[in-house]
Order: sequence, then structure tokens, then C-alpha cells
Amino acid sequence: MTISALEEFPIVIDMPVAWGQMDAFNHVNNVVYFRFFEDARIAYFEKIQYLQEIEKSGVGPILAHTECKYKFPVTFPDDLKLAARVVEMRDSDLTMQYVVWSGKAEKVAAEGTGKIVSYDYRNNCRIDIPDSIRQRINKLECRSC
Repeated sequence: MTISALEEFPIVIDMPVAWGQMDAFNHVNNVVYFRFFEDARIAYFEKIQYLQEIEKSGVGPILAHTECKYKFPVTFPDDLKLAARVVEMRDSDLTMQYVVWSGKAEKVAAEGTGKIVSYDYRNNCRIDIPDSIRQRINKLECRSC
């Protein structure tokens, strides 16, 4: 994957590597990548106003599953690009794809996915993705453009 492939992702945020993210093996600790995914996921949800939906209706996203494939160890200093997109959407859940791009190495440092469930926080149960959120995702992902 080249950096131009990140253009296919509607959300790309810049993130510098912090010294404190490194571990005893002098590379970014594996757990930190899940925080990177979370940062990209939250930026995506903010863009489609999914988090505001919780305040309005009690319905919002909840992470059901996530995974990461590490490509090479990232070290300080580095400037990363964190990318996120929705690759599948079903009735009550969606799958996101994440990419962590290393500016120093000029290649993908890690890739991941996350299954996010639409959740009714007031009744503690799974619920269909609200139509307004579904429409915003389709618009952001430029589906049917």
C-alpha cells in the first residue's frame, strides 16, 4: 500500500509518536495500536455525529471485536497517519478497517479491523443502526455518489 491509498479512507488523522508510548523493547507497545484505532474510530464517529446520537436517543456505538496485524515496529520519533473507513454495514453492526501509516518508514505499520455494534444504552441491548447514521456513513463513504 502506498500513501496515496489513504485517499480511499474518509478519515485520516495525524498522530505523532510519543516517547511514553515506547516499551522496554524500544518500539511502540502493541497495546498502543488499539488506542490509535480508537482515535481514528472516534474521529469517524464525530464526523457522522454518532456520539451525539447517544445523548439524543440513547443509541450509540459499542466495540464488539477488534484485531491488529503488526507489519513492523514503530519507534520514536515518527509522525503517523491513522485512517479509518467502514467496509461493511449490516442491520445492527458495521465493520471498520484501520491503517497506521508511518511517515518515517513511508509504509503501513499496522492494519486492523473492528466490529462495532449499534447499542441501545438505555435498554442494554443491540439495536439496528439508526437510518440517519446509516445515511451519513453512506454519504461519507461516497456510496451511491
